[in-house]
Amino acid sequence: GYEILSRKVCKLHPITDHCVLGSAGCKTDVDQLRSVLDINMKIYSHNHRKPMATPSVAQMLGNTLYYKRFFPYYAFNVLGGIDAQGKGAVYSYDAIGSFERTPYSATGSGQAYIIPLLDNVIGHKNRLDPQRTLEKEEVVEIIKDAFVTAGERDIYTGDSLDIMVITKDGIQKSTFALKAD
Repeated sequence: GYEILSRKVCKLHPITDHCVLGSAGCKTDVDQLRSVLDINMKIYSHNHRKPMATPSVAQMLGNTLYYKRFFPYYAFNVLGGIDAQGKGAVYSYDAIGSFERTPYSATGSGQAYIIPLLDNVIGHKNRLDPQRTLEKEEVVEIIKDAFVTAGERDIYTGDSLDIMVITKDGIQKSTFALKAD
């Protein structure tokens, strides 16, 4: 059967003021992974007197997952942030720490519905019209549409979508309702 333990659980976790972790998988493993990352971030901040850069957070997450490879966290992660050049950085992970920087990513039960849409609209794959630069507001609307589509076909996608937009000024959070039933 299908169980919904909570309808109001955020799958996003700010790591720094310019870096956010999105996780799917076993809730207890995701919570434990977040705790380990938060502790490591506090140690780094205390030792270096500055927040960790996004590429360094990406490597730390990969190492943390790899250290548990023989009994891995059942957590599938996407890390997003801003790199040293001020550009967006997205990193996609498997359960044992393999990761790559990608232009966009998704994980979780709705991934099979969202990635093809992102390939078409964001990645501009298999299209003949000229690719154009998308504004922040337009990307947010595309993501909302992608999750509405996934929510129609996948009951595990949930009732709402938390969106965190990362800019040089910090993280702006908003919530968008997907279903009203």
